[in-house]
Amino acid sequence: MGIGYEVICSNWRCPGGEIDIVAKDGEFTVIVEVRTRRGSSTEWAWASITPRKRAILEAAAFQYMDAQGDDSAWRIDVVAIALPPRGKPIIEHAQDALNW
Repeated sequence: MGIGYEVICSNWRCPGGEIDIVAKDGEFTVIVEVRTRRGSSTEWAWASITPRKRAILEAAAFQYMDAQGDDSAWRIDVVAIALPPRGKPIIEHAQDALNW
């Protein structure tokens, strides 16, 4: 991911949804949700994290941790990506996104 995380797996599926990326950040297991939208800012990517989506992410995180038998600390991060008509993508990362 370019920020020092060790990627464990991607596109992990469960009955309640899918986890885009599972990674390790030191002692934490990190569930990473990636939201990509076209535009010149990440506003719409952030807006796509609705209360329903947050609940789905949290449920999937619990399912992943249970399936792995992992009792370590975990958190959910969000990576918001905007794809402007010209130029490079805009990428923003929020750690522990359920607590913002």
